[in-house]
Amino acid sequence: MLFFSFYKSLVGKEITVELKNDLSITGLLQSVDQFLNIKLKDIKVNEEDKYPYMISVKNCFIRGSVVRYVHLPAEDVDVETLQDHSRLEAREQKKQNKQHQEQTNQKSSNTTTSTPV
Repeated sequence: MLFFSFYKSLVGKEITVELKNDLSITGLLQSVDQFLNIKLKDIKVNEEDKYPYMISVKNCFIRGSVVRYVHLPAEDVDVETLQDHSRLEAREQKKQNKQHQEQTNQKSSNTTTSTPV
């Protein structure tokens, strides 16, 4: 959820999305969802001569699973906040894992085995 929240804060900013098929698209981030699917408007393909059929496209939807990289403007990235939230999320996940392990251990100690006589 950390990256989803972060990307939501970048709506309206210009980003470049590099796809797994080596196509790079620059445009204004219109929206992003929990699967990191991205909607861009006013797009421009970085290598128009390599992808001439993309020249007339103005808006696009990019499925999150085909994204290789998302290039962000450096001035829009608050590194300290990202680091703080990452640490907090890791701490919470560690706590949840510990609770789950304790529950599993309790269940296994509560089960009794009976042997037939």
